Amino acid sequence: MLSIHNLTKTYPGGTRALRGVSLQIPPGMFGLLGPNGAGKSTLMKILATLLEPDEGTAQLDGLNLVEQKDETRKILGYLPQEFGVYPKMPAIDLLEHLAVMKGITDRKQRKEIVEGLLQQTNLWDSRKKALGGYSGGMKQRFGIAQALLANPKLIIVDEPTAGLDPAERNRFLNLLSGIGRNVVVILSTHIVEDVRELCSRMAIISQGQLLLEGEPHQALDALKGRVWQKVVATDAEREALEKSLLVISTHLLGGLHEVRVYSESSPGDGFEATDADLEDVYFFNLTNAERN
Repeated sequence: MLSIHNLTKTYPGGTRALRGVSLQIPPGMFGLLGPNGAGKSTLMKILATLLEPDEGTAQLDGLNLVEQKDETRKILGYLPQEFGVYPKMPAIDLLEHLAVMKGITDRKQRKEIVEGLLQQTNLWDSRKKALGGYSGGMKQRFGIAQALLANPKLIIVDEPTAGLDPAERNRFLNLLSGIGRNVVVILSTHIVEDVRELCSRMAIISQGQLLLEGEPHQALDALKGRVWQKVVATDAEREALEKSLLVISTHLLGGLHEVRVYSESSPGDGFEATDADLEDVYFFNLTNAERN
């Protein structure tokens, strides 16, 4: 269990990136949802020993991640949002080099681990290709390969599918889903579908504050029977609804606006009940936070 308590971080200039965030994260896939600038990357960097919090603690099975940085790095696998590679270096050579840096000094063991990871990430056929020629999805899969070196107990992936085409996104999500159940895997993203497809638990963060924590189905149950939708033709109609109702989201649908609202009972005026989805949970919590 990863226990995060009261993590706080303010950057020079006064930007409050984290405001006392506390979380309990069990083994398995955990989704951390939030818009850009919510504080997700700051939290991930603190857990990855790259930033020092102003206050708070984070512990994994008795290991203090904030104070015991060297020990933390031994059990950490990290794929940051911006992952650089040596463009002229073949994947197999760089992965072996990184394995040495991770402390895997036995040559035979290192060879088995590197080759196994290239197979697992479906990069074996491209192992001798220079990384500069890899597609975005291939680079992300290589990023996971390096993150899995030395059997980490904590894996952090920060916005891993942003910019990937649908096929590469599916390959990457399938790869993440195959990571062991006994490992804490934190998926930090603003893409709701990633969390819906992978994670048994989730949290929503915005402006450095925790808005929600729990299981996706529990969050959906809280909105059951309270989401309504209507299609309107003009911006003026949409804007009028935004002033009178708690609008969760609007989507363009064939040039028209599909408006989804939260209401304890039917708003009338042509609104129809609809099943809540995880995107409704996400936008409802963000909208509520803005209103409060």
